Amino acid sequence: MTDIIRSDAVQQLLDRAAGLGEAGGDPRLKAILRDLLEALMSVVERHDISESEFWRGVDFLGRGAGEFGLIVPGLGIEHFLDLHMDAKDAAAGRSGGTPRTIEGPLYVAGAPLVDGDLTTTNDVNLTTDPDDTEELTMSGRITGPDGEPVKNAILHVWHANSKGFYSHFDPTGEQSPFNNRRRIRLGADGRYAFHSKMPRGYSVPPEGSAEQLMKLLGRHGDRPAHVHFFIEAPGYRTLTTQINFGDDPHAHDDFAFGTRDGLLPVPDRSGGNPAVLFDFVLQRSESANDEGFSSRSRASA
Repeated sequence: MTDIIRSDAVQQLLDRAAGLGEAGGDPRLKAILRDLLEALMSVVERHDISESEFWRGVDFLGRGAGEFGLIVPGLGIEHFLDLHMDAKDAAAGRSGGTPRTIEGPLYVAGAPLVDGDLTTTNDVNLTTDPDDTEELTMSGRITGPDGEPVKNAILHVWHANSKGFYSHFDPTGEQSPFNNRRRIRLGADGRYAFHSKMPRGYSVPPEGSAEQLMKLLGRHGDRPAHVHFFIEAPGYRTLTTQINFGDDPHAHDDFAFGTRDGLLPVPDRSGGNPAVLFDFVLQRSESANDEGFSSRSRASA
């Protein structure tokens, strides 16, 4: 097949489509868009994609827009961003700390900010709704790279209920706002502790675009039981991470590729209810940007 991508006609088309000959606009966006367009056209040529196949793909993307937050991690793109940032850290000589992993699409801004200073309180309860399942307790320390306790940290925690549904996204409408969601302000010793009802893993919505895509790829759309975290503190890089429970059947087969070494604690069930002891280690920030959050769109109550 003719290498039409390298032809003068296509190269000129790419330059014009990306606005390279125009004085206005964003030069970085122009360069990125040109590469994206060239990559897409190369795929069309390499696989001899028909006009009908192309427009079926466009139609799928249009119908699936509401599930992009699931499709992006399901295709490994969100995990790739973590690997990309890891590689940049390694090249810059930055190492150590708790591994980052995907945020997912189910964070909700504005969760109640509660006192989690264990010198003045026992722990924090995340679950406000009735949930007839095991009680999960989780505790540990947040330290810096030299083992120093991280002062004035805020621990954001969110997870599903025992049916695998998140508050604010529960199709049954049965959960109250911010069930299983809190922001916990820690004390000077960096210790945290909370209890909630044990979450369950979940699947992508049945008959939705993400499930349709997974079936076409011969894959499942299941996630293991897990708990999400943001950790922010002055002087330290904000950490986005989550733990997958190591005894879950999908712990090593997470459709969203959220499983990472060092983030797979197995709950201790010797006392009856599951208990997890897990310490977080933060990296020091090198600029104010390190202490912020990515600018992805997030839900708010």
